[in-house]
Amino acid sequence: MSTFHAPIGRRAALLGLGAAAALPALPRPALAAGRVVVGTWGGDYARLLTKNIEEPLLTPKGWEVVQDQASDAPRRAKVMAERRLPRGTVDIQGFSAANIHEIGEAGAAEEIDYTKLANAANILPAMRYKYGIGHIYSGKVVLYNPKLVEKPAGFREAIDPKHGAKIGFIDIQYQFVMVAAALAAGGSVSDIDKGKPLLLEAKKAGARLYPTNEAFAQAMKTEEIALGMMWKARGVQWQNAGIPLETVAPAEGIPMYVSGFLIQKNAPNKAGAYAYMDAMLEKSAQEAFAVDMGFNPTVSNARVEPALQARIGFTEAEQKRLVDLDYAYLARENAAMKEWWDKVFKA
Repeated sequence: MSTFHAPIGRRAALLGLGAAAALPALPRPALAAGRVVVGTWGGDYARLLTKNIEEPLLTPKGWEVVQDQASDAPRRAKVMAERRLPRGTVDIQGFSAANIHEIGEAGAAEEIDYTKLANAANILPAMRYKYGIGHIYSGKVVLYNPKLVEKPAGFREAIDPKHGAKIGFIDIQYQFVMVAAALAAGGSVSDIDKGKPLLLEAKKAGARLYPTNEAFAQAMKTEEIALGMMWKARGVQWQNAGIPLETVAPAEGIPMYVSGFLIQKNAPNKAGAYAYMDAMLEKSAQEAFAVDMGFNPTVSNARVEPALQARIGFTEAEQKRLVDLDYAYLARENAAMKEWWDKVFKA
């Protein structure tokens, strides 16, 4: 795949590893550095972007940051719709690595010029993409409430129809749910059809569907459900919030999740987009996201306290089960996957 490093390289890397002038009489810069429009999911992620990147690192330098919040599908559609315009409406967009690949190959993302980033040397090799940079990463695991169900070994047991309405799925994570089901059925990240019957059996048995990550978390908290799939990082975050759950690194394999940023090809403020990208790579911001959100840093100079690393990372044995996604496959099949999810699974 031309846009990304080969899976082996990424896994090896993962496992191995200017301000505006201020006038004296004014409490803030006399000339703002500029306005940066950031496309992002809402909820916790948007809040933490403000807390860990925007307010401490960009606002003091005079940057005005405006968040354009929406789920990935409408933002992806917006980027594609605007790609032929001289100027788009957003500078930098947060997407999964799969979506970064798709948008880049469609000609709607800027090829990253790493010489414009002061923190470029610290980026893990696996997170240096042609059209984007990884911000945080984790792996897809099983979440379960030990009071309500026995510890499952992996995805297959987590979606077993015997659990009925205790199973929860997340609508916006349809790609990753389908990949997990494929692994559970003996398929692969490049062959998701084998998992479809398992998902339909679980849905027929009463499995519940939640629109967002936050809605799923609330259902786990109230014990409406007892099983589901989520990034380990989110599971740790919810544990910190007192939600009764444990995590299991699935026996079938642990699909990796990388969330990152791309710069729109026609971004009105590319300098601002690079400034934002550089700020997200700062050691302080990366360490704060590990603490606040439980995701692993994508820079080599970030330091995570050992006890926290044990919670958000993976053991040596689990690391061997990390599975890279096939981004080209997902980009090619995404429309068909979404159609099946909406018209068959959700019907």
